[in-house]
Amino acid sequence: MQGMEELLDSLEPIKPLRRGDVVEGLVMRSDRDGVLLNIGHKAEGIVPPGEMRTLGPEDLESLKVGDEILALVVRGETGEGAAILSIDRAVGEIGWRTLDKARESGEQVEGKILGFNRGGAIVEVEGVQGFVPMSQLVSVSRDSVREAREAAEAAEAGAEAGGDESPPGSADIGKVLPLKVMEINRGRNRAILSERQAMQELRDERKAKLIEELSVGEVRRGKVTGISSFGAFVDLGGADGLVHISELSWNTVRTPEEVVRVGEEVDVYVLRVDAENRKIALSLKRLQPEPWETITERYQVGDVVDATVTKLTDFGAFARVEGSVEGLIHISELASRVINHPREVVGEGDTVRLKILRIEPERRRLGLSLRQAEEEEDRVTPLPSA
Repeated sequence: MQGMEELLDSLEPIKPLRRGDVVEGLVMRSDRDGVLLNIGHKAEGIVPPGEMRTLGPEDLESLKVGDEILALVVRGETGEGAAILSIDRAVGEIGWRTLDKARESGEQVEGKILGFNRGGAIVEVEGVQGFVPMSQLVSVSRDSVREAREAAEAAEAGAEAGGDESPPGSADIGKVLPLKVMEINRGRNRAILSERQAMQELRDERKAKLIEELSVGEVRRGKVTGISSFGAFVDLGGADGLVHISELSWNTVRTPEEVVRVGEEVDVYVLRVDAENRKIALSLKRLQPEPWETITERYQVGDVVDATVTKLTDFGAFARVEGSVEGLIHISELASRVINHPREVVGEGDTVRLKILRIEPERRRLGLSLRQAEEEEDRVTPLPSA
């Protein structure tokens, strides 16, 4: 009894008790008539059975004298009896306070999807019903929201018509989402939350950690998550890196879709890690042999190949043999006659047959000849009989 008295004396007096106050009390008695709490010096409150439904049978059985419980004041102490308290209502009030603290601190909370309406998802967070606007949902598609709403409307119409069957709802009902608190208005019973902000925060944290772990030159497995005109984004495990269009292939790439597609898993080479700007540059082509390094495996001096004229200059024309491999047709090798400018013989974009005169892999140089290719072709092609 002495220990119990010390516990009771340790509680600060709560006077006067006002309706809506959340108080902390010590259990003095628990039975079928409710729970009697000591909520301060010489102050008691009773929690009726109807105000403690959030406590399950196991919770009630485990209650013992001296346990601490939070309760909300429904009616203050009067001359006729002890204060009336509610454990159930305290849960909601505590939830609002938890959400408000999360909003101020920027901490994330978790919310379970209860249903959908035209504007977004209805969620339960810390015992409070909140709302996630459609624009702030990430893991739930608009189609899923629409289907769930239509199912709910159909079920409601069926109930009014006396029907027993209702269409299935969305598979997203019951899903738990990470959320950030955007707005709290206790007076209007309004809590607005965002999955998008929470997911962005998680991605930022993962990216910061990944940037610390990544090393230039290593190879990582990732999944293509997005494609733009300038390259492809690859998720390396919670954070995206960019494969610029110039790093997709050694060959000329007009659009990233020629090389990759969204959802595809690829191995990427870590090209650069910019910790200050939190950017990761990746490459696909660096995992493939550079064409010039293996050119002698595919071509020999004297071979005649198809090529595309890419550029004209005063001293000759450049032609692409494959991918990034280009060579020079000197003006003297364009025609057997004397010409003043390459445009007299070829134009940019023309496809021509060329003979390989020189291969210099270390200098990235290739000597080509249109004149000799034509002369060789004339030698092997018999003249028509008279």
